[in-house]
Amino acid sequence: MKKERLFLSTIADDAVQTAREFGLGVELAQFCLAENMDKTPPDVQASLDAALEVPRRVLHAPFAELCPAAIDPLVREVTRRRYLQAAALAKRYGAEKMVVHSGFIPLVYYPEWFAPQSAAFWREFLNDVDGLTLCVENVMETSPDALRQVAEQVNDPRLRICFDVGHAFCQSGDLAPWLDALAPYISHVHLHNNHGTFDEHLGLPDGTLDMAAVIRQLEALAPQATYTLEVRSARASVEWLLKEGLLS
Repeated sequence: MKKERLFLSTIADDAVQTAREFGLGVELAQFCLAENMDKTPPDVQASLDAALEVPRRVLHAPFAELCPAAIDPLVREVTRRRYLQAAALAKRYGAEKMVVHSGFIPLVYYPEWFAPQSAAFWREFLNDVDGLTLCVENVMETSPDALRQVAEQVNDPRLRICFDVGHAFCQSGDLAPWLDALAPYISHVHLHNNHGTFDEHLGLPDGTLDMAAVIRQLEALAPQATYTLEVRSARASVEWLLKEGLLS
């Protein structure tokens, strides 16, 4: 992948420093906690100001208790308001993509409800945002089917998929069905590793997933996609990408 398509999540303390050193972008994770959008603490604001020194940015929206397909209409309204706040911040911080969690919870939302309700939410929401690509991220899904249905039903290039490799691996153990189903819709990718049992957000070479093979597959299937290293320490994974010849 080219350096201009790689971002480092600010969940890593060394994200901004490493991004500046290697010419990469950053994914702002400071607003994953919704209250930071209402009143940003000084230390969080300082980290955001530092991130402005990096020329390319993606914004990760808040996600706790938010779901576009919520059964309670008041929860859907809160979700909409929080995402509108995040979209305004994405514009403020010069982010062209915003990552949002799908909100899917097993045994709470069934596909027959989740896909059409999510699609209806996103079709309406897209009327209120401009110049921003929304990338819906898989988190607790055990298959790609519902997300594919949402993307198909919305049928708008402004709504794409953020394929989270680590989440898919620990939820299902097999990435092949995900890549087959979602490839046409993948605009952004979250890269991190684990041991296939829970969401560890390990460095790229540190789990059991063959990240080099996965990245090569993604580059072939979604050659225009951007990537974020969503790991706890950024430098080691960037250096690994360079060593493996996966970053240029």
